[in-house]
Amino acid sequence: MVNGTVQQWIYSLVTFSIIFGTEALFVNITYVLSGVAKGAVCLDGSPPAYHHDKGFGTGVNSWLIQMEGGGWCNNVTTCLSRKNTRLGSSKQMVENLAFSGILSNKPQFNPDFYNWNRVKVGYCDGSSFTGDVQEVNPITKLHFRGARVFLAVMEELLAKGMKNAENAILSGCSAGGLTSILHCDSFKALLPMGAKVKCFSDAGYFIDVKDISGAPHIEEYFRDVVSLHGSAKNLPPVCTSRLKPDLCFFPQNVAQHVRTPLFLVNAAYDSWQIKNILAPDVADPYGVWLNCKLDILKCSSRQLQIMHGYRLLFLRALNALGPSSSRGYFINSCYAHCQTEVQETWYRADSPKLANKTIAKALGDWFYDKNPFQKIDCPYPCDKTCHNRVFDPNVHTFNIDI
Repeated sequence: MVNGTVQQWIYSLVTFSIIFGTEALFVNITYVLSGVAKGAVCLDGSPPAYHHDKGFGTGVNSWLIQMEGGGWCNNVTTCLSRKNTRLGSSKQMVENLAFSGILSNKPQFNPDFYNWNRVKVGYCDGSSFTGDVQEVNPITKLHFRGARVFLAVMEELLAKGMKNAENAILSGCSAGGLTSILHCDSFKALLPMGAKVKCFSDAGYFIDVKDISGAPHIEEYFRDVVSLHGSAKNLPPVCTSRLKPDLCFFPQNVAQHVRTPLFLVNAAYDSWQIKNILAPDVADPYGVWLNCKLDILKCSSRQLQIMHGYRLLFLRALNALGPSSSRGYFINSCYAHCQTEVQETWYRADSPKLANKTIAKALGDWFYDKNPFQKIDCPYPCDKTCHNRVFDPNVHTFNIDI
């Protein structure tokens, strides 16, 4: 695990690279100081925080809430390793955050949402905003209060004008994408009765499957997350009333019960899921999958066959949700993870497409009820519009907690 300073530097460098070539928009941080008295705090006890760029023109009463991603922590050790980073403390979050992709304020980069109120909520609890443990260990001083953080931020945004919202989207990437599914209906309940409210998950559809060694690694991991953070009481009751709480951390067991319209964007060969669910380090002690996980072009024919099998399991978990006219999905066959906050994969001439539509166009048409969108890509490598991720072999990125 890299230390907090190096991690922050890497994060800033990546953020800069995302906006390179576009007109940069940097947004100041806001701390939710009122949340502290309610116990709504990050892992280290610091106040929650978010970055908000105000809406203008026709978008002044429209709100896009983007929940930050960043994995989870499943035990005291992994939570302590996050505690002094931006994923555990608002003290370590960047003061000025670059907004791009779905958060851009330029119509040429974000045609449907550029003039909305766009908010990026900092992720500093490690439980996809589901935890709530009253007790604080006097030695570790870890606070597990994700659910309180979510509510405190939403209450502040409501007071700042979201209570007058005409349109609203709860969205997020990765662990933030999972947040948008788990909190979708509760988010809608906070908004005015007449508002058009929908939810959008980018790379948040994590599936419950065994790894290459045959072990239920991700299921055990989520069980530890739910137990440590006291998440059970904040997971959808319609799921926890029939399944073990940890199974309700998986979207495949929750999404079919979400009443609010939901759009899912996911790569069927999601690079994070391949690295951490299908072939985690613990299941690959000799590093046979290392090069494949870094670059899909370096996968052997056998590894690709296994990944094709993973795609079929992913599609089975998606299809198990059953038909829904209000649900949308954009499932491409790219080796990628999170495609909406990066301009090149959100909305650009060479962005990934399905049915000749970018993710931005598909989502915008779906939100405004112009056209439904439920498209699944053909298997890799048939899609020539993909921007497949290639990872730096010198940066070890396979720890599930980062």
